[in-house]
Amino acid sequence: MMSFRNNRLQQLVLPMSTARLLSDIAQARGRQQEFMRQAALILNPLHQQALLQAAEAANRVEGMTVSPDRVELLVLRRARPENPAEQAVRGYGLALQEVHDRHARLGIKPEVIRRLHAICMAGSSDAGQFKRADEKAVQLVDGGPAVSRLRPVPAKAAAGAVGELCRLYEQAVQQDQLPPLIAVGALALDFLCIHPFRQGNGRVSFLLTLLALYHHEYEVGRYVSLERLIEQSKDDYHTSLQRSAQQWHEGRHDLIPWLEFFLRTVRSAYAEFDREAKKVCSLHGARTRLVKEAIASAPAEFSLTELERRCPNVNREMIRWVLRDLKARGQVECLGRGPGAKWRKKGSLTKKR
Repeated sequence: MMSFRNNRLQQLVLPMSTARLLSDIAQARGRQQEFMRQAALILNPLHQQALLQAAEAANRVEGMTVSPDRVELLVLRRARPENPAEQAVRGYGLALQEVHDRHARLGIKPEVIRRLHAICMAGSSDAGQFKRADEKAVQLVDGGPAVSRLRPVPAKAAAGAVGELCRLYEQAVQQDQLPPLIAVGALALDFLCIHPFRQGNGRVSFLLTLLALYHHEYEVGRYVSLERLIEQSKDDYHTSLQRSAQQWHEGRHDLIPWLEFFLRTVRSAYAEFDREAKKVCSLHGARTRLVKEAIASAPAEFSLTELERRCPNVNREMIRWVLRDLKARGQVECLGRGPGAKWRKKGSLTKKR
């Protein structure tokens, strides 16, 4: 909450480098929104990939690893966890899906933060509960001991600090006197400095950031894992966090190192989305043409199963998507139900044999 007290954010002078990051992100967001208007369903593979990468990376940042094949089973197929690390991955996947599916109904409130923690930490004795004893905030260093990086708010003050942070964040957003991304970055920084839970603070900070980004229509986290990008630059993450946390308790901290790291991460996510969306759309176009050619060369009546044999490299959902599109255009009609049901060509398609 220290970043929001006394209108500190509104008085913050942003260097040119920060302003350029904000401008780059604004342009990239416009391109993403155009992609989503034209091809939201086509982008679903990117969403599933982001879910898996986020669940895996968020837990690796906190020192827990699970094999990639198990991550898919845990997150997408809700497999039963076999150990604490798998439970953490499954819990984060469920919390992540909660944010993706219900972000419009989830506010930046203490009870929502506790709920996300409860989902993440399911099975833990203090899941969804603020810490009861003072804890050190540590960084797990590969091959070495844990290193203390932050001085958290005392346990007895944690609940009040989270409540104040949520209240001041909402006030800052409603006043509309600063770029929303600056408020979101400051929200994440203050939450990490408060460190209100015994464990799982890093994971909840990722979820809180994603939720706040959704509220301001920055939806890149649906298709690109911000957690993976942070993990890939974890040294910069810890360095910028430590620099901006200095003198945080006194309200004399420098937000710029953290804000620039946060904005670089968001910009990188949009750049990755731009590249991957173009690939997906290109592949979708090629497969759509393949299915349409198979339909054009098929008999007047055909089945989905027959199309699958003609298009072995195209999955069933893609074939169904093409059939639904052609049906909406009045070029085919369905004569039954199920994969074996017959479809009949209509209109111009009947002339392309």
